[in-house]
Amino acid sequence: MASKGPKKADGFDLSQAPSHLLRRCVQYANDLFSREPGASDLTKQQFTVLAAVEQNEGMSQTDLVAITAETYTARRAYEISAEFRRRGVRVIMGGFQPTLIPEECAPHADSLYIGDAEFLWKEAIEDAQRGSLKPVYRAKAGIPQPHTLTRRDLFRGKGYLPVTLMQFSRGCKYPCHFCAVSVFFEKTQYVRQVREVVEEIERQERKFVFFVDDNICSDHAALKELCRALIPLRIRWVSQGSIDMAHDEELMELMMKSGCLGHVVGFESLDPKNLKDMKKAPNLPAFSRYEKELKVIRSYGMQLWAAFTLGHDHDTLASIRETLQFAMENKFCFAAFNILVPYPNTPLYRKLETEGRLLYGGKWWLHPEYRFNYAAFRPKNMTPDELTEACFEVRSRFNSMGSIVRRLFDFKTNARSPASLGIYLGYNPIFRKEVFKKHGMRFGLA
Repeated sequence: MASKGPKKADGFDLSQAPSHLLRRCVQYANDLFSREPGASDLTKQQFTVLAAVEQNEGMSQTDLVAITAETYTARRAYEISAEFRRRGVRVIMGGFQPTLIPEECAPHADSLYIGDAEFLWKEAIEDAQRGSLKPVYRAKAGIPQPHTLTRRDLFRGKGYLPVTLMQFSRGCKYPCHFCAVSVFFEKTQYVRQVREVVEEIERQERKFVFFVDDNICSDHAALKELCRALIPLRIRWVSQGSIDMAHDEELMELMMKSGCLGHVVGFESLDPKNLKDMKKAPNLPAFSRYEKELKVIRSYGMQLWAAFTLGHDHDTLASIRETLQFAMENKFCFAAFNILVPYPNTPLYRKLETEGRLLYGGKWWLHPEYRFNYAAFRPKNMTPDELTEACFEVRSRFNSMGSIVRRLFDFKTNARSPASLGIYLGYNPIFRKEVFKKHGMRFGLA
């Protein structure tokens, strides 16, 4: 059942910690798939799927609960797991947190699933059915959803946003030192067969697709192949991609022809010293504060969700305000001003740990006093509170009504076409609301 609250997009809930359970057996929360006729499902057909978030339905008839735990949702995931185990229900936990830091998660579940769900989930289900669930399942990362289509029927009529979420790839080849994706996928991108992606698009009804890839531009040749196949489908699509897309004119042309409206792009910083320290390779060649790249991207009419991380060692309060000015001048469709986050087992986390700069005992995601969008470490050129306040200030100013109106009047991007204008006017109010709603949110209920 879908919980009340902000709208969601194909199973991506904007407000709740994910916990999906089965009646008789629970399918891995982030991978509710069905295979082609004649092939077995990832979770066999004799099991009934019950997807529930923060619900008590079916508890008495549940044999196994599967919980996806991310770093932000780990505390709540542990609370949910503890309640099911108290009632005698076995729990298997997977996702980023068990993969990044399994020693922390192990006491909170009967079994851990490390890595991608597709490859050992059938084995885990069969073991659970026999009553011989293993303590740990270690799956390697690999090509997403092999011969597998997403179960979109599970989301019908449940208040989700009118956009289809889809994957072309997982992972990224770049070694950015703050990025948990780089650690999870070991600096590798895994790409689906293009024909399977096309088939999945053709089997669903919508013409607006969000490819939720970590970096769809990680492999230019693979993306070009996808774009060529998308052109006849006449869809509109967006994704997440690195700024080096602008260095490949053929790629830009193909993206435009295939219906690409824009991307989430990690600018991260305007300071090349910060970019070098974080190993943000695609942003560094012939660095011009993105002037050349933005000129190319704008010439193709693409809208950008500019993502910045603030609090790097060369950042100051003045440079944070300068980042806001840069975003306003470029009239980005959206912009995220994120506090730099030390995710567990990343190079950034280990660096800050060695330097004694981590706050909240090094486990901010579990600390009862930590709040969402708060600094979790001591920055070099300001206090943690100053960083938190500065980031909230620039978010608030960028998402003010005056800013939304001023940024609208960019006829090369935001007001270029009815589709672009629709995205701008439809989603800016949602993101404005989320900025104020989520700031200071606590993790967990206990």
